[in-house]
Amino acid sequence: MAKSKGGAAAEDTAIRLTRHPRAQRHIATAKGWGGLVAFAVTVYLSHGAGLPLADAVLRGMLGGIAGYLVAWMVAVTVWRYLALAELERLRVEVLATLEAQAMSAAAATGAVVSHGEAPMFAAEPAAQR
Repeated sequence: MAKSKGGAAAEDTAIRLTRHPRAQRHIATAKGWGGLVAFAVTVYLSHGAGLPLADAVLRGMLGGIAGYLVAWMVAVTVWRYLALAELERLRVEVLATLEAQAMSAAAATGAVVSHGEAPMFAAEPAAQR
């Protein structure tokens, strides 16, 4: 199934964690540590329960895979919220800068502008307009 040109353009502007360098690094680190810790805990508990070492290691590998997947899901969920928070903070900073520039431009022209008449920019996201 071929994608239309409009669909490809929408994908290029989409926000993805794979394009966020800190998110990539932290998610990879979480996956590694999650797998290692789950492997070690599973092997320790299995061997402590009296299983032969080969069976304990096999269970450890399965536990490591499960820990890897759980850590990946948790890290992606956390970074989704962090990325959205970063975008919101950036949006607020840009709006504040634009308002300050508009106020300084109004002051430079000598116009008397009260707070209610100041050129305001949309404080809500474009999707909610």
